[in-house]
Amino acid sequence: MKYDVVIIGAGPGGIFSAYELVKSQKDISIAMIEAGNPLEKRKCPIDGKKIKSCMNCKTCAIMNGFGGAGAFSDGKYNITNQFGGTLHEFIGKETALDLMNYVDKINMENGGEGTKLYTTANSEIKKLCLQNSLHLLDASVRHLGTDKNYDVLTNLYNFLKDKVDFFFNEPVEKIDKKGVTYFVNTDKRVIEGDRCIVSVGRSGSKWIEKVCKELGVKTLSNRVDIGVRVELPAVIYKHLTDQLYESKIVYVTEKYNDKIRTFCMNPYGSVVTENTNGIVTVNGHSFEDKSKHTENTNFALLVSKHFTEPFNDSNAYAESIAKLSNMLGGGVIVQRFGDLIRGRRSTENRIEESFITPTLSATPGDLSLVMPKRILDAIIEMIYALDKIAPGTANDDTLLYGVEVKFYNMQVDIDENLQTSLDGLYVIGDCSGITHSLSHASASGVYVARKILEEY
Repeated sequence: MKYDVVIIGAGPGGIFSAYELVKSQKDISIAMIEAGNPLEKRKCPIDGKKIKSCMNCKTCAIMNGFGGAGAFSDGKYNITNQFGGTLHEFIGKETALDLMNYVDKINMENGGEGTKLYTTANSEIKKLCLQNSLHLLDASVRHLGTDKNYDVLTNLYNFLKDKVDFFFNEPVEKIDKKGVTYFVNTDKRVIEGDRCIVSVGRSGSKWIEKVCKELGVKTLSNRVDIGVRVELPAVIYKHLTDQLYESKIVYVTEKYNDKIRTFCMNPYGSVVTENTNGIVTVNGHSFEDKSKHTENTNFALLVSKHFTEPFNDSNAYAESIAKLSNMLGGGVIVQRFGDLIRGRRSTENRIEESFITPTLSATPGDLSLVMPKRILDAIIEMIYALDKIAPGTANDDTLLYGVEVKFYNMQVDIDENLQTSLDGLYVIGDCSGITHSLSHASASGVYVARKILEEY
């Protein structure tokens, strides 16, 4: 089975690589290998009623499959170089923005039309933030919503399915290089390719580290983000979300001078779980369809940690915290902010008697038994800071779900073409360690496809 290009991973990076290659109408044979299911078969068994917690399925429907981990996200494409990764450091700021806008155009042509493009430009909210020692990052934000995002992915798959050979439910076990040919070994077959694009996302962090070691590709230590997901009545953040939708706000704590930021804001959304390498963490989704809206808004508060020596495994540090949460709560822990401040655990009765209805069935508990003090202190300080621009953030009934962890891959040593030291081996998307968002991952896929097309 010999192809011109083998793409490992059907997330945004892999999808847009394939799309750009196919769109060129050049005679290029493409194989796409994915550990998970096709989009229509990605079904998480958690229904909140009969099944309330992660069942550790063979392949996680939320994290793996066509569309990647972003398939059931709320479909936010942040068009900016200020956050979402360091892609611009490799390909240039102007090129990165041009590619992100190109990705947005493709999404609009494939089912995303009619969705709103938000912007922080000339925002009064930016002034309000600065007046309270908060910093609102600049961005244009396209919100597709979980439902529209699904439609876009469906249309992209329909465009690709007859032009690309898909191999679903085939985890790649090993990559070998003999001469100028790459041999991609799955549990079912060996697929050969002249060029190999690796785009396995954050869930492939351990795998890509192993592959790089086997192939002699250098990697660098990267950061990890640790924090909680905040859930509160949507009306509290309505003045922000109506204008900006996604507010990326950074705060520097007074106590430790640490940076903490908001992340992945979901107006009228739901809190959900996700499984990364067997570890259950928390995330958030929201829909474009108003009939699927909830009365709550949720967002993450994250603190970045980067270790160098003598310990340099940032992901292992975060994993240990997440495992402790899983051990104490059987999964995700939820706690009222008022209980946290008073030094007591939340109980089912306190949660039920509060004025907020949780959108995720989680175990009431005490986050102070899980989170390191320095990180928890930063979260508490940030909540009080946000309360100045959105009064009600620090209410007793505000819910905190823990833990939320953003695992970043060890940064793979790649050049300005996003190519490793091995000719023809490209590493893109979040598994490269240089992109952390849908827009950046997609843009990296287009960029590499164009580099390959230059050779034809």
